[in-house]
Amino acid sequence: MIKIRTYENRDWQRLCEIHDAARMDELRGSVDLAAFLTLEETAENEGLFDDELYVGLLEEKVVGFVAFSPDEINWLYVDPNYYKKGIGYTLLNFALERCDDKVEVSVLSGNTPAIQLYLKTGFKIIEKKKGKLVGNEAFDAEGLILEWKK
Repeated sequence: MIKIRTYENRDWQRLCEIHDAARMDELRGSVDLAAFLTLEETAENEGLFDDELYVGLLEEKVVGFVAFSPDEINWLYVDPNYYKKGIGYTLLNFALERCDDKVEVSVLSGNTPAIQLYLKTGFKIIEKKKGKLVGNEAFDAEGLILEWKK
C-alpha cells in the first residue's frame, strides 16, 4: 500500500537519489545524456519548492514524488527500483484530485513510459514542441504537452 504525505526537509536526500536515477531514463531516447543535471543543480531554478510537493512511501521508504500547481503537473519521479508498481499512477491521481478541472503536463517525446502513464490516466496530447531543454538550455529537445480535464 502506497502512502502519500507532504514533503519534509528530511526527504531531500532521497528525492535527489530518486530524481537523479530516474532522470537518466527520462532523457534516454530524447536528449543526449550529457544534458543530465542533478536535482541539487535544478530544483531551485526549476521551481520544485514553488509547488505542492508530496512523497510516496512504501513501507516507510520514500519511493517517488510529485509536485504540482493547480493547473500543471511539474515533477513526477519514481525510484527506478520501483517502476511498474503503481507508484507513479497513484501519485499522479493524488495530484489530479487536488488540481483544477484542467491540467497540463510536458513530457519529452522519447519518454514513452511517462507518455503511456499520462494517456492511461486520461490525458490527451494537445501539442508537440521543439525547443531548448528546460533546465539545461544548451540542449535541443522535443516534447509533448498533454492535457487532462475532469
